[in-house]
Amino acid sequence: MPFELINSEIVYPGRAFTIRRDHLRLPDGRTTKFDIVEHHGSVVLIPIDDKGNLLFVRQYRHAASQSLLELPAGTLDEGEAPEACARREVREETGMAADQIQLIGGFFLAPGYSTEYMHVYLATSLRHDPLQADDDEFLQVEAFPLAEALKMAESGEIPDSKSLAALLLARPHLEKYLK
Repeated sequence: MPFELINSEIVYPGRAFTIRRDHLRLPDGRTTKFDIVEHHGSVVLIPIDDKGNLLFVRQYRHAASQSLLELPAGTLDEGEAPEACARREVREETGMAADQIQLIGGFFLAPGYSTEYMHVYLATSLRHDPLQADDDEFLQVEAFPLAEALKMAESGEIPDSKSLAALLLARPHLEKYLK
């Protein structure tokens, strides 16, 4: 017997996400509640410049109470195609447009409680073409040679899960950029 949805209710309608409470019947017949974060989805970018540097953004994350080094990322607007979001976000967050953008995979960020699916894009052939950053974002772009960036991820210097997962998915695509 599969999990059966009995009903759902919206608990919190938010700007970036909605929280719903699902009432489920479990395979053994008992019932339970799950709180689910409904999310439109997002993108995470692996932008590599013409010198072989990987571009990161450093930003303060209030939930973590610290500034984190992360790959550029952003939330899909309702109905927005992931590639369009990726092209917009790389410009907003790094000030660079990508003439070449390639979908290399994706993953659920936290499937235990969220519907958010992250699309991972490799962004290359970068050129200066900034867009205005979001009003609540204060970002600092930092460039690292790709080999150094991968070592930083492996050593725990990048504690951001989306960045780590994206780098793992990108690894087979990065060999030609490693010096």
